[in-house]
Amino acid sequence: MADSPTKDRTAERRCHGTSGGAPSPPESTKNQSDESPPAELSPTSAARCLLESVRYEESPDPFLDAIAEATDADLNRVRTDPRAGLAFWLNVYNAAAQLLLERRPALFESRVRFFRARAVTVATVELSLDDIEHGILRGGRSKYGLGYLPRIERTGLGASAELELDPRIHFALNCGAASCPAVLAYDPDTVDETLDYATRSYLEETVEYDAEHDRVRVPRLSLWFIGDFGGRSGIREFLREFEQIPPESSPSLRFSKYDWTKEARQFGKYY
Repeated sequence: MADSPTKDRTAERRCHGTSGGAPSPPESTKNQSDESPPAELSPTSAARCLLESVRYEESPDPFLDAIAEATDADLNRVRTDPRAGLAFWLNVYNAAAQLLLERRPALFESRVRFFRARAVTVATVELSLDDIEHGILRGGRSKYGLGYLPRIERTGLGASAELELDPRIHFALNCGAASCPAVLAYDPDTVDETLDYATRSYLEETVEYDAEHDRVRVPRLSLWFIGDFGGRSGIREFLREFEQIPPESSPSLRFSKYDWTKEARQFGKYY
C-alpha cells in the first residue's frame, strides 16, 4: 500500500499559510528555515502538517514547536472531541516515529529504547511512542498482558487525554517495522472513514482464510493486543465486520510472524 504520490499542494497552503491563488515558490528557492506555520493553526492542523512535512522531507520544526507550545486551552478539542483526538494522536505518533527513525536510527536496534525514548513534546510534556500508543490511544492500557492490564505509567497530560480504545488504531500506527501498516494522514472530519480504509487495506494484505480447514491466519498484532479486540471471539467478529471471513463462520485462529526489519517511510495513498 505504500507509495510516493504527487505532493498535496492544498495541504502545503494550509500548513504554510499561502493563499489559494498564490503559486508555491520553486522547491529550489524555498528557505525552509524561514517557514513558520500560520498563527491560527490548530493543534489538529499542526499535527497533520507535521506529518506532511515529514512525508515530503521539509522542515518539521515549525510544527513540532507549535505542538510543543500548545496550551491546555488549545488542546481542548483534542481532549473533548474523539474524532479530533484520534486524528491528532495518530498523526503525531506516525510523524514522531518517522523522525526518530531518521534522526536516531540506531535506537531501532533496541526496541525497548526506541519505544521509550522521548519522541515528541506536546503542550510542554515530553512523550515517548509508548506514551502515545498505550497511555493515550489505547486509553491507559499496558503494552504487556495481551491488552487486559492497565498501564501504571501516566503521560503527564492527565486522564482527560486518554481516548476510548478503538482497535482500528492497530492498523494505523507505523513504528518503522516492515510489518507495520502504511502511514496515512488523518483529519477529524474523515477519521472514521480513513481508519476503516486503513484497516481494510491492511487486513486484505495480511489475512489468509482457509475455508477447507476452517481456519484463518491474522496479523500478529491481533495476538499482542487480543484483549483490545474482545478476545478470540472479538477478533472473529472484527474479521466478519471487515469481510475477511464469511458471516456465519467461526474459524480457528493462527497468528502470522511479525517482520521487525526496519523499513521507514511507508507512506500510503491518501484516502
